[in-house]
Amino acid sequence: MTTPPAPATPAPAAPAAPAAPARAARSRGPAAIGPGRHEEPPVPTEGARVVASLSPSRAADFVNCPLRYRFRVVDRLPEPPSEAATRGTVVHAVLERLFDLPAPERTPPAAASLVQPVWADLLARDPALAALFDEPAALGAWLDSARDLLTGYFTLEDPRRLAPAARELYVEHVLESGLRLRGYVDRLDEAQTPQGTALRVIDYKTGRSPGPAFEGAAMFQMRFYALVLWRSRGVLPRELRLYYLGDRSWLRAAPEESELRATERRIEALWAAIERAHRTGDWRATPGRLCDWCDHKSRCPAFGGTPPPLPEARTELPVDDAVPAVCEADG
Repeated sequence: MTTPPAPATPAPAAPAAPAAPARAARSRGPAAIGPGRHEEPPVPTEGARVVASLSPSRAADFVNCPLRYRFRVVDRLPEPPSEAATRGTVVHAVLERLFDLPAPERTPPAAASLVQPVWADLLARDPALAALFDEPAALGAWLDSARDLLTGYFTLEDPRRLAPAARELYVEHVLESGLRLRGYVDRLDEAQTPQGTALRVIDYKTGRSPGPAFEGAAMFQMRFYALVLWRSRGVLPRELRLYYLGDRSWLRAAPEESELRATERRIEALWAAIERAHRTGDWRATPGRLCDWCDHKSRCPAFGGTPPPLPEARTELPVDDAVPAVCEADG
């Protein structure tokens, strides 16, 4: 159940840990903007046998619609930028940069002032994004909508009282099967307590919170991250938080070891289903409420379209080796 908005001053996190060493920028879509990154380098787990990779976003793709997974991973069909996804990228980048400011300066006006420079940086990296807006008024309204989402963020917590250990943190772990789990955590808070290290995993969504029937699916992403952190660091995260800036609400969970073991079994079963779809060629469409936002609706047989032909000789399933996105649309 969606909890009411958090108080503006939640329990403070521990002082920030030293940022991970900065590294050279690499292409990973529009989200690759801003100053340095506060993340671990995305290299394969040392000594592990990697047979495939899976991120929470691609796992969700297959669960929601196997055909969409195929279009994205097997066919690698291009997807044009959208206003919603680009706005999500801008908001995520602003929230990252906000914590570069001294704590007293992390205010709503400061966040609003970062929107324009973040958009300018994004546009410099990908000039094609200018085509999203046919007139200055449309662009202005869109930038204001990003500022409104950031205003909503400040109703959920007070960043002046926080010292994140990491932002946009790349995490990965290779299961015994050789399946590599990986992704980006929007923010990781860390504190030292008498019981040991306490971790809090934060994810920002620029859409609205899901209804009760979909809250479990929304938290799957967070348990995915919690599993990776637990397996790679040996620390079970104390708390998972999903902030929905669209309606200024949040979801919270305290994962238990049994839940994360169940999540691991679910991921393994999901990967087995993906491999089975590849062997049989049965990438079936699953029409639903997300279809209107799918870039591949015109190719979908559920709507009278025709998918491109599969390769005649299907051997190994193509590995999802694209760099996992920091921001996936509105979530």
